[in-house]
Amino acid sequence: MADEQTPTAEPAAAAQKRARPWVRAVVDYVGPVAFVVGYFATHDFLKATWALVAGSALGLVLGFALERRVAPMPLLTGGAALAAGILTLVFKNPVFVKMKPSAINLALGLAMLGGMAAGKNPLRLLLGDTLQLTDAGWRKLTLRYGLFFLGLAVLNEAVWRTQSDAVWALFRMPGLPLLAVLFSFTQVPALLKDAKAREAAARAAETQD
Repeated sequence: MADEQTPTAEPAAAAQKRARPWVRAVVDYVGPVAFVVGYFATHDFLKATWALVAGSALGLVLGFALERRVAPMPLLTGGAALAAGILTLVFKNPVFVKMKPSAINLALGLAMLGGMAAGKNPLRLLLGDTLQLTDAGWRKLTLRYGLFFLGLAVLNEAVWRTQSDAVWALFRMPGLPLLAVLFSFTQVPALLKDAKAREAAARAAETQD
């Protein structure tokens, strides 16, 4: 009996081992943090970009080494940062690094809104079982996040085109992550309201049974 239980226990333990949110944070933020530190240490955008490339590569390697995989979103953001950094160094043009957040947020916003238009729910696919919402709740949250991502793309374009490199560097980190956290907090009342609606629907279904 012990031998029969071993195969089930090992995958469960492995899954639990992989479920480490801090690993995703490392993959997501080690590159941008390295860039900001490098920029304010040298006041040289290209030297800071070397730090971005090294940090992004390190984050991806650590993510794979610690979890034996890299989740799609960290892979997308980390890979895009690595590619933008390399292009900036090759062409000695900071526009690639500066436009990377715009491109990522534009792609996410269009994916959210385009998925809704196609009758899909990309945010639900992305978050999985992290949230329990009604279908209406998922649609509303997906719409809001889609518009939020598009807003971030527009805002990043406005900042890097009108402000100094130092201002944009701080806007990139910690500015953009803080905006994402603040926006998430603004959705809490809607999530609570949807939870109450889901509970009410469940009670109504139990009454009918």
